Amino acid sequence: MMQNVHPAPENNEDDLYSGYNDYNPMFDTEDLENDVAFQQAARTSHGRRPPVTAKIPATSSPRPLATGFGAGFSVSKATLTSSMGRPMTGTIQDGISRPMTAVQAAGYTKAAVRGSSFDPLGQARGPASPLEKKTSDSLEEKMRQLEKKVNELVEESCVANSCGDLKLALEKAKEAGRQERELLRQREQIAPPESINLDLTYTVLLNLASQYVANEMYAEALTTYQVIVKNKMFSNGGILKVNMGNIYLKQRHYSKAIKFYRMALDQMTSSHKQMRIKIMENIGVAFIKTGQYVDAISSFEEIMNISPNLKAGFNLILCYFAIGNGEQMKKAFKNLIEVPLEVDYEDKYISLNDDLHTNLLIEAIKNDSLSQIERERKSLAEEYIMTAAKLIAPAIETSFAVGYDWCVDAVKASHYVELANDLEINKATTYLRQQNFNQALETLKMFEKKDSRVKSAAATNLSFLYYLGNELEQATNYADLAVNSDRYNPSALTNKGNTVFANGDCEKAAEFYKEALRNDSLCTEALYNLGLAYKKLNRIDEALDCFLKLHAILPNSAQVLYQLANIYQIMEDPNQAIEWLLQLISVVPTDPHVLSKLGNLYDTEGDKSQAFHYYCESYRYFPSNIEVIEWLGAYYIDTQFCEKAIEYFERAALILPTQVKWQLMVASCYRRSGNYQKALEKYKVIHRKFPENVECLRFLVRLCTDMGLKEVQEYITKLKKAEKLKEIRDQRIKSGREGSARSRKEGSGDSGGTKGERLSAKLKVLPGTNEPYEGSSSKEIDASYADPLGPQPERPKTAARKRTEEDDFADEELGEDLLPE
Repeated sequence: MMQNVHPAPENNEDDLYSGYNDYNPMFDTEDLENDVAFQQAARTSHGRRPPVTAKIPATSSPRPLATGFGAGFSVSKATLTSSMGRPMTGTIQDGISRPMTAVQAAGYTKAAVRGSSFDPLGQARGPASPLEKKTSDSLEEKMRQLEKKVNELVEESCVANSCGDLKLALEKAKEAGRQERELLRQREQIAPPESINLDLTYTVLLNLASQYVANEMYAEALTTYQVIVKNKMFSNGGILKVNMGNIYLKQRHYSKAIKFYRMALDQMTSSHKQMRIKIMENIGVAFIKTGQYVDAISSFEEIMNISPNLKAGFNLILCYFAIGNGEQMKKAFKNLIEVPLEVDYEDKYISLNDDLHTNLLIEAIKNDSLSQIERERKSLAEEYIMTAAKLIAPAIETSFAVGYDWCVDAVKASHYVELANDLEINKATTYLRQQNFNQALETLKMFEKKDSRVKSAAATNLSFLYYLGNELEQATNYADLAVNSDRYNPSALTNKGNTVFANGDCEKAAEFYKEALRNDSLCTEALYNLGLAYKKLNRIDEALDCFLKLHAILPNSAQVLYQLANIYQIMEDPNQAIEWLLQLISVVPTDPHVLSKLGNLYDTEGDKSQAFHYYCESYRYFPSNIEVIEWLGAYYIDTQFCEKAIEYFERAALILPTQVKWQLMVASCYRRSGNYQKALEKYKVIHRKFPENVECLRFLVRLCTDMGLKEVQEYITKLKKAEKLKEIRDQRIKSGREGSARSRKEGSGDSGGTKGERLSAKLKVLPGTNEPYEGSSSKEIDASYADPLGPQPERPKTAARKRTEEDDFADEELGEDLLPE
């Protein structure tokens, strides 16, 4: 077959096949007949050439093949024409044409027939067979899957921690550790140690230690951190000594914390500037905890020299205050107010033109996230400065006022000019805490000529001071001044509402409280006072709505919880009232008033055991509440434990020694318990203190009669005199009263008893003069009396008991309620 055919030059047909020599320049064609190797190759290769399939251009006959030059070759005499139109002579082998295989890549196949479509992409053959899946039988593939599973467990652990499920996060971290160890064992069997994934091991251990810390398992966390730190293959493991120092700091092992912080600081390069600053801050805090203020000062001073910040500056002031160095306190305070905040001030939000688009853009920028961060940073700086000023003011000068003035001057010379006025107002507030009201008033009155914002704040405080002093006129004047200076000041509006409320105009006060809430929806004082105003106006539903909103803002406010319970009690919903009071005692568990109120509600609902529990708790925290004492004494009488009731009535007698009622109760408890001798002695003591008390004399007459004592006649004589004196006194009082008063007395009934002689609704009135005493020298004295404790319970009959039943003590029946109405 011809290759690389070149057109022959004109008038030189002898060089027609010179291109053949160009294809193989080492092949000599001049003496082929004498070339033995070539003749041998031609003889042995005859008939082995593939059939010719290509055709001669511009003809329908196949392209002839050259079979050789010389012996053994039969060359046809057909002339070939080149692409340039020149005649070409060559030989064509007789036989079958060679298949055209060079065009199979273009989509031509042997199966192609006349009329078939051109399909170079082989779409007629249908879709390609699916790719063969990798078999998971290989050990390397298993390890890859196991490594993927470890990463997934670590991620799940981190997600669980962020969601607050610390227990699940720890379990996932432990499982990741177990899987990672299994992966290491398999990896060591088939690969050298250099192929171990150290990053994965480091991640698993670090996450496990972090989850231990989150679950407060500090010993396990320290052990895990030690594994990382001691492994030299982890290049950044030394940084984790900071975490170990943090754990020791939480455990209050301050010396160990300092040791690990310093070790971490030594391994930290200077390129990690912020990290080094934070470690030095931790070292300083640990020194403060141990009381080593000098060492702490050195740490904080180094921070202030390298990269000053608010926290380090404030801690430095604390250390100087602890050692009492006034001059250094001044220097540290100046350094604190010179710390750069890196914030833009409000001047940048001032619009210089009336362009609506620009103004809208400025308004949007004022409250973006970056502006909020700047405001928070500035607020934090002001809080640090004000706290430091209050702390060092008494220590840097001879008095608090002089020291505070120095701090104010220092602040005025800095970029916190507006803070100077706040410091002045804070100075007045400090005077209030020191109960120096005159100095507070003088300080606040200095702001009457200041700008509106400062004037409003000062006038608000002045109004509050006069309100506390019950000087409502002055309080109203300054409240008006505060509102006129700044109508959008919610505190000023609240104070104004308070003054109006104190004057009795609750409707108008509610309007001021609402306006304060419109200016600041989180003004809790205005919302609370609005609820009180609605409650005063008997608009209970609106008051309940106010206190429920306030509870959403202040869920642990004792005042709010109490008001909610009180409102539900007014609405006659004791179950809800009890629920709110139970929440209240979870906030203030030692408040005796709340406990007694809860006992009262349970008693109203008929739950005596719960009522007794809460009354006992109230008595334990405040054993001087007469109502609680009265209820507990009545409870023990009702349950027939008169001996226990004596303790409470004796307590009441100590609290109110001028009321005979409680001492009579003690004596009656002795008699109920069968201790007649002790009861007689108690009645004698009562008679010495209250010689004209008719009830006590009747008890003495009856007991002496029952016990057969000779003193009975003496007490009978005293009883006659006391009753006559009481009758004369009652007649004088009755005759001296007006007709209207007399009619009221007749309508209410004449009990004739002494004032305040009612124990409760259940314990009836003490014996009074309504039981007429009829006695004379010729008739037997009727010494019957009404027991203030009610009828005695059934007990085994004794001689004294028999005498009692025969003589009829005329005990009154108990009522239905032990509590006072």
